[in-house]
Amino acid sequence: MSHDQTRYFGLHSLVVLALPPLRVYFQTMTTIKFGTDGWRGVIDDDFTLPNARLVAQAIAAYVVRGEDARKGLLIGYDHRHLSEEAAAAVAEVISSTGTPVWLTDKPCPTPAISLLVRQRQAAGGVVITASHNPSRWNGIKYKASYGSSALPSIVAQIEKELAIVLANGSSLPPRKELIQPLEPRGPYLNTVEKLIDWERLRKAKFRVVADPMYGSAAGLLHELFTRNGVVCDEIHGTRDPHFGGIHPEPIEPHIDGLREAVLKGKYDAGFAADGDGDRIGAIDRDGRFISPHQIFALMVWHLIGTRDLPGDIAKTFSVTKLIDKLAGKYGRKLYEVPIGFKYICELMLERNILIGGEESGGIGTSLYLPERDATVSALLLAELMAWHGKSLGQLINALHAEFGEHHYGRVDLDVKPGQKRRAVAYFFDEKLKQLADWQITRRENMDGIKIYLDGFGWAMVRASGTENLLRLYSETNDPATTRRVLQVVAETVEQL
Repeated sequence: MSHDQTRYFGLHSLVVLALPPLRVYFQTMTTIKFGTDGWRGVIDDDFTLPNARLVAQAIAAYVVRGEDARKGLLIGYDHRHLSEEAAAAVAEVISSTGTPVWLTDKPCPTPAISLLVRQRQAAGGVVITASHNPSRWNGIKYKASYGSSALPSIVAQIEKELAIVLANGSSLPPRKELIQPLEPRGPYLNTVEKLIDWERLRKAKFRVVADPMYGSAAGLLHELFTRNGVVCDEIHGTRDPHFGGIHPEPIEPHIDGLREAVLKGKYDAGFAADGDGDRIGAIDRDGRFISPHQIFALMVWHLIGTRDLPGDIAKTFSVTKLIDKLAGKYGRKLYEVPIGFKYICELMLERNILIGGEESGGIGTSLYLPERDATVSALLLAELMAWHGKSLGQLINALHAEFGEHHYGRVDLDVKPGQKRRAVAYFFDEKLKQLADWQITRRENMDGIKIYLDGFGWAMVRASGTENLLRLYSETNDPATTRRVLQVVAETVEQL
C-alpha cells in the first residue's frame, strides 16, 4: 500500500419555461451527479459557473414546485476558489424565477445557513462548498426548510428537475431587485452560545486552541470562548482557497499543525473544523488524536450519561460499535442508517433522536438542529471536560475501561476503473469464508459490505460517492490488529 494510496488512517443534493434553449457547456453536463450531500466537482473541470447555474435551475425548479417559493432562499459560500462568484451566479438564476434571495455578505459555515433557513422560515438554502474535499474541488449543498441536509426524497426531485434542465435548457434574466444581502455570523453565534454552561467552563479554567483549517468556520470558536471568559487562541484562521496546502478534513495527518500548536502552547485541547465547518476533529493536551468515533461516543456519554437528556441515538453504518454499547447501557434505542447525514436527519425529523453521528465527524443534536456542526460539537466537548474536570484523553480512557477498547481505522485507496465494483463483489461473495487468519462470521450490506471477524472486530469496503476512491474501514480491540486488518484488505483489493 503506497503513500499515495493511503489517504487517511486514523485509529481510535425552475420550472422550465417555454423559451429558446440556453447555450451551455454540454461537455460537462453528464458529470453533474448528486452524492451523499449535494453535488461536487473539480474546479474548472466539472465545477464551472455554467454548471453551477444548471444546478441552481434544478434547485429553483424544485422550490417552485415543491416548496413555498415566496419564502425565499438563503445562499452562502465558503472560502474556496470560485465560491463567491458561484454564489452570485446561483442567486441570479434563482431570482429569475421570482423567488426572493438572501445572499450572505461574507463566507460562512454551512451550519449557519441551515440555522438561518430555519429561523427565518425560508423555503431552503444553498451553500457553495465542497465541504472537506481537497482544494481543487467545489460544489453545491442544498439545505431544506427544516434546516439540514435534503432528504433522499428531495434529492430525487432535484435530480429529476436537473434531468429536465439538461435535456431542454432554459433561461430568464435575473431579477436583481429580489437579491438582498444577509449577515450570517451574528445570529448564528448568538444562537449556539446559548447551548453551553459557560459558568462551568469559566470555573474549569481550561485553555483551548481552534483550527478552522483556513475554512469558513474561522473565528467562530475564538469569538465564542473569548467573549465568555475562556482562553481560546486560533491557528489557520485566514481565508486561503488552497487551505495552506493541507486537506481541509479534520483527521490525521491533516491536523498535525493543530497537534503541534497544542503541545507547544500547552493547551488543554485543540478543536478543528473542516472546510465548511460541519465536521469536527480534536487533539488532546498530550497530542493524542481524538477520532470522530471517540468524539461521537463522548458526546453521547455527555448528553445522555451526564446531562440525562431524553431521546434515542442514530448512527451511520460505518460508526464504531462503542455507540451500541452506550445505547445498551442507557436503555436508548439505536438506529443504524446508510452513510450520509441526510439519513440521520430524516430520522431526527421523524423520531425523538437526541443525537446522531457519522464516521466523518459530522454530529447533530436535537438541542439545536438536525444538522452537523463542528462548532457546537466542540462547545459540547469543552463542556464535558469542564463537567468532569478531565482531559479528552482521560475521558476516552474512562470509556475504554468501562466498555472495552475500540480502535478504528480507515484507508482510502485510489483505484483503477472497475476496481471498486470488483472489490465490493469479492467481499460480498458468501464463498469467502476467511480473511487471512480470521474467520468471517457474518456480513451486512446496508451501504458497502461489512464483514465480521471471529467476534473481535469488523472490516468494511465501500465505494466513495464523490471521488474515485474505495474506502476501507476496520475496528478491533487492538490498534495493531486494526492496522493489520486494513493492510490485508488493501492488499486484497490491489490484486483484484
